[in-house]
Amino acid sequence: MEPSLTTIDVRHFTHDDAADIRQTLLDVHADAYADRADDPFVQRFPWFADHWSSHPGFSCVIGYDGSEPIGYAYGAAANPDREWWREHLAPAPARAKTFHVSELMVRPKWRKHGHSERLHRALLGARDDDLAALLVDVTHPKVQSLYESWGYRKVGERQPFPDSPVYAVMLADLPLSV
Repeated sequence: MEPSLTTIDVRHFTHDDAADIRQTLLDVHADAYADRADDPFVQRFPWFADHWSSHPGFSCVIGYDGSEPIGYAYGAAANPDREWWREHLAPAPARAKTFHVSELMVRPKWRKHGHSERLHRALLGARDDDLAALLVDVTHPKVQSLYESWGYRKVGERQPFPDSPVYAVMLADLPLSV
């Protein structure tokens, strides 16, 4: 079956739904990273999914083409003064309530149809935060450019784990411009 080019059903989930959506998150991730399944950092994804979804401020959107999950975006509200961007931006903006976007992925079969932007906007559109922050692997300049086209700006770089890539720290004012 050919993927739907325009219509996906976007469903919202919270911390309370974590156990119910866990396997969906793992399955989409496995498909999205099938070419890197042997990478030890990629193999730790279940821990990351559990870590993020255990946060009371966890928010997730999953897109469906019929009954098939095509991708998702999730993150959590940042604890004040513990945001990723703080060490890279001084002084901090006056309005600094931040939502950390942890994951945005679309399964290969549904890529290049605008679904990642739709999922991203659905996730952030339900928020009342001042800022959104996310990390982008610096070896993926096209992904960084995509986020810049959505209103993000690079404010620094960080490597959160010894075995993780170096990431661009990206920040956007909310609400995102159209």
